[in-house]
Amino acid sequence: AERLAGRWPGLKGARLLGLGYAAPFLDALAGQTERTLCFMPGRLGAMRWPDQGPIATAMVDEAALPLPDSAVDFALVIHGLEIAEDLPGMLQELFRVLTPQGRALFVVPNRRGVWARFDTSPFGYGQPFSRPQLSSLLKESQFQVVSWAHALYFPPSARSAVLSAAPAIEGLGSRLMPALSGVIIVEAVKQVYAVASGKRVRRFSPRARPALAPLPTTRRMKADP
Repeated sequence: AERLAGRWPGLKGARLLGLGYAAPFLDALAGQTERTLCFMPGRLGAMRWPDQGPIATAMVDEAALPLPDSAVDFALVIHGLEIAEDLPGMLQELFRVLTPQGRALFVVPNRRGVWARFDTSPFGYGQPFSRPQLSSLLKESQFQVVSWAHALYFPPSARSAVLSAAPAIEGLGSRLMPALSGVIIVEAVKQVYAVASGKRVRRFSPRARPALAPLPTTRRMKADP
């Protein structure tokens, strides 16, 4: 939560989508948004969010989001990529529902980290990723990566001694061993390239125009006198 805080200061009047298990983090982001939605894949089930007021949670198929094109400005994806049954389809749907220049923040388990190695860890299920894998995956889905961050250097434990030392461990880990974090946080933007209307588009045309070759001449035989 500390790593996510302050990353999107311009949420006033924006439309925010939380996908996966993003509900615990949406309270801190939804204060200024025009609308916030919480979509949870069927494999996770659905929970009520927010605690008060109209319910904004829906259980969805991550490869067929019930939204029109360009419906949201920001997307927060936590516990989404690693458990997706159709990962390319999920990313294509995110690309579709984001507005042009819309931003998506993905929190995924680090293949080299400790959290992905424990079944008792929330990030111990599904497919962990490395930075090169994430970069290639997002590029194939037409996202452009704009920033990287890391979090969770202390071991996955509920012991009070470990939790009390977590801030110090986080500080040391981010300086001494960033590649061994529990999760990777990557921010990507939806890039849409279009040709401006009213401008002539240069089309490929050969310099030399093709011409028909002359037919071969045949010698006419003279008739006998």
